[in-house]
Amino acid sequence: MPELRRDPIVGRWVIISSERKIRPHELLQGQPPAMASSSVCPFCPGQERLTPREILAYRPPGSHANGPGWHVRVIPNKFPVLQVEGALDREGLGLFDRMNGIGAHEIIIETPEHKHALADLAPQQVESVLRAIRDRINDLKRDSRFRYITVFKNHGAAAGATLEHSHSQLIALPVVPTTAMLELVGCREHYRLKERCLFCDLIRQEQRDGHRIVIDSADFVCVTPFAARYPFEMWILPKQHAKSYEDVNDASLEWLARILSDALHRMDRVLASPAYNMVIRSAPLNERRAQSYHWHLEIIPKLAQTAGFEEGAGFHINPVVPEESAKFLREADV
Repeated sequence: MPELRRDPIVGRWVIISSERKIRPHELLQGQPPAMASSSVCPFCPGQERLTPREILAYRPPGSHANGPGWHVRVIPNKFPVLQVEGALDREGLGLFDRMNGIGAHEIIIETPEHKHALADLAPQQVESVLRAIRDRINDLKRDSRFRYITVFKNHGAAAGATLEHSHSQLIALPVVPTTAMLELVGCREHYRLKERCLFCDLIRQEQRDGHRIVIDSADFVCVTPFAARYPFEMWILPKQHAKSYEDVNDASLEWLARILSDALHRMDRVLASPAYNMVIRSAPLNERRAQSYHWHLEIIPKLAQTAGFEEGAGFHINPVVPEESAKFLREADV
């Protein structure tokens, strides 16, 4: 069984995924592993027998579960980093804390078309992907063992993708990650001092300044953040305050799909279709003290590698001025 271990110095939890049994020689690679591109893709229609049974699928009436006909399909990860079955069995080992690696790890297959990236999909299909994510979070949050759900996408080998077929992943955790806790603390402190949401203030200031705005739509705004960690990093933020992604309504999902598609098209045009990571940052599950948080989506092109200074000092070095990134993306011919 996988295991969670807590670093007693900074409070960071780490998943020890012993189930994957990686051997030392498998880690001795100078380049990221190439994505699998065999003639039989387990995520393609007609190959459903190669995956675990589906948890959710959007398909027309008359098509059968675990068969072709779907346009979005959600399955358990065949090689999960955490497992659903079992008890947490929290335990103290002197200075250290550990628990069983209990959680959920799911794959959202975004399209039946093998060669289509998320940027290639029509906004209506992107909306279906976003709806599937929302539906799965709302289902998983009923499990009292789970405290946080992270949703992410690895596009391209340099971003950690191992399969070419476009997909996102969802992992439900029994703890709140350190990064999420730091954001929560910052939002609470800002609200304590000013009785306003930090992200709502950020949106208002970005709209006044305009220099870091990439796209401004009815319900959402896309910006390059003032202190961007990475070149051409983008955030998509809802203009209406909301702490949790899973509470977004259908009308807002439509606008989110449009602005996400637009942002990905601009990134592909300006940066020649780079590898990227995408993350949805949302409040912890069933957290009553998280009302000051503001969910958002982050897009991080994989254009630069972190090195010793970043690891040693915790500082990011971004060689591109965020205002210039926004200008390039804003003026992209899409």
